[in-house]
Amino acid sequence: MEFITKFFGKVDVADDKIINFPEGILGFPDLKKFALMFDSEKSSPTGLNFMASLDEPAFMMPVVTAVAVKPDYSPKITAEVEKAIGPLTEDNVLVLVTMTIPEDITGMTVNLNAPIIINTESNKAIQSMVENEGYDVKYPIYEFLKSNQ
Repeated sequence: MEFITKFFGKVDVADDKIINFPEGILGFPDLKKFALMFDSEKSSPTGLNFMASLDEPAFMMPVVTAVAVKPDYSPKITAEVEKAIGPLTEDNVLVLVTMTIPEDITGMTVNLNAPIIINTESNKAIQSMVENEGYDVKYPIYEFLKSNQ
């Protein structure tokens, strides 16, 4: 499928790489099809990536693998999540968190409270609030990233 993005221009995404959000994403229930765009030619799920909407070309959000910024991150995955996207195993689950990157990058944060959970076998995903306590909506990551370069 070929689509136009605001930041990357024309992009071609294989049909089997389209990530479907049956329920949309939080705040945008009508956005259901996304492509995961990597920050460089070398694909790296642990680096900075972008979830680009195939439904709305101007909508793109920076994401990063949760364990890349919080190694002990372990959200509770509910039965409702698996009902929506299929059974999850250690081998078929990818957990991403959205990033906020302000002009002053020292204020960079991720949202640990509403991860994006992707079933890589079904290419279905959901963004859901976690039941774990202590996972911040604005978890600061600049110092962590700086110390792990």
